[in-house]
Amino acid sequence: MRKDYNTKKLDKIERAATFIYLNKTCFNGLYRVNSKGEFNVPFGKYRNPAIFDEENLLVASKLLKHANLYSDDFSKVLYCANKDDFVYFDPPYYPLNKTSSFTNYTAERFLEDEQKRLSIVFRELDKKKCKVMLSNSDTEFIKNLYKDYRIEVVKANRAISCVGDKRGPINELVILNY
Repeated sequence: MRKDYNTKKLDKIERAATFIYLNKTCFNGLYRVNSKGEFNVPFGKYRNPAIFDEENLLVASKLLKHANLYSDDFSKVLYCANKDDFVYFDPPYYPLNKTSSFTNYTAERFLEDEQKRLSIVFRELDKKKCKVMLSNSDTEFIKNLYKDYRIEVVKANRAISCVGDKRGPINELVILNY
């Protein structure tokens, strides 16, 4: 299924169904790609995964009917967002330390320069009077980038870690312009 998904020869319906299957059967529902841009999450260990949750899919479909979803460089939002639009960013989080270096979900890295560029886009959306929310790691670097905005510290459970006892609540930042 993963090989089929990566070949991109599936039609839209088959691709969506394959994505749901992979998401529900791979490790902790993680989405990640390798340097070639191929989905590469290992298999999960599930006895009876809820692959087809019809009620949940119908609710999500109804909620998303009037939404516009984009898959592109985050800066492209500047060309389509308008006053009073809500924009949420969930970038690869800035590393908490030198050993927590997972900074990409795609073939490209997301390091300091990308974080700075994202903060510029955040500010531009603010100028356009959009409502903007961003989540990221609780680090001084991120706090400094968004020091002019409302910053909330929240506890977020971690379900993904190679060390089981490190899966648990951790501080995260939610940055808002409203």
